[in-house]
Amino acid sequence: MLDLRRLTVICEFARRGSIAATAEALGYSPSAVSQQLAVLEREAGAALLDRTARSAALTDAGHRLVEHAERILAMVEAAESDLSAQAGTPSGHVAVTAFPTAAVAFAPALARTLRRHTGLTLRMRQAPAGRGIGQVRSGEADIALVDDWHGGTREEPAPLRVFPLLRDPLVLAVPRRHRLAAPEEPVDLRELRDEPWMATPEGEPSRLAVDRLLAGVGGARPVPWEFEGLGTVLGLVAKGIGIAAVPALTLAAGVRGVAVRELPGPPIVREIHAVARAGSVHRPAVAVTLRALHVAARLLAADLAPASAPALTPITSPTLGPAEPAGG
Repeated sequence: MLDLRRLTVICEFARRGSIAATAEALGYSPSAVSQQLAVLEREAGAALLDRTARSAALTDAGHRLVEHAERILAMVEAAESDLSAQAGTPSGHVAVTAFPTAAVAFAPALARTLRRHTGLTLRMRQAPAGRGIGQVRSGEADIALVDDWHGGTREEPAPLRVFPLLRDPLVLAVPRRHRLAAPEEPVDLRELRDEPWMATPEGEPSRLAVDRLLAGVGGARPVPWEFEGLGTVLGLVAKGIGIAAVPALTLAAGVRGVAVRELPGPPIVREIHAVARAGSVHRPAVAVTLRALHVAARLLAADLAPASAPALTPITSPTLGPAEPAGG
């Protein structure tokens, strides 16, 4: 009998291409992944991996098993969703993973909306950049909140569903005592070349957006000081240490001592999406959480509208179904 958990492991291996990457995605040790795949080979009665001293690759039998496994896992989840939908009442637990800024911003409104469902337990965790979709694919999470600066997330292939939530523009954050804190002062990035800029480390999605912004300032491009986490960057701005370009959603952390200005030129905007497995979206616990995320997106756009220019913009998502009110 083939074990469903081990089928999940080999599907993840097929996506990641290595034992180490599979282990990182699933939160296991490489030796544990290797052992699970070895047990699966015994269960299948066939060699599924072609192993060398430094690498491993799927055999023809391994590829065939992955094709079957993806269908099996999708059918199992669809069956569970169908049975759960018959009950109609959200219950059990729902696991949401989010990049750090979204976790901080969405958690309060999400908790307020879901607390009326007394049989439902929300588990919300932060995930490093780029990990959320993998956690949904592997079954570690039911829903991932992900950011997209380039428009690629909407094309995620089956068995995933993508639900757009927010458009989140890059804004200029300066200390309250900075001259640009006055809204009548024009913002000219060329005049800010010599300011102490701060940003997340190179390679982070928000840093790539900041680099795009600063590439057009003329003369020598400012080289930002690097700090891990947009919340840290915004906190340093509040203390008067420098200035930064940050996504407007970062302001949901409620950091005081910061003034926000619109950046000149064409807006640099990311989209924020909820991603879930297609087989799970009709399960009441997942469906009600997706609707609650839609509510949270509208509340965030309204709450942050006076502070950011341009403002966060909620994206209409008819596929989420009717939104629930946020009280309860």
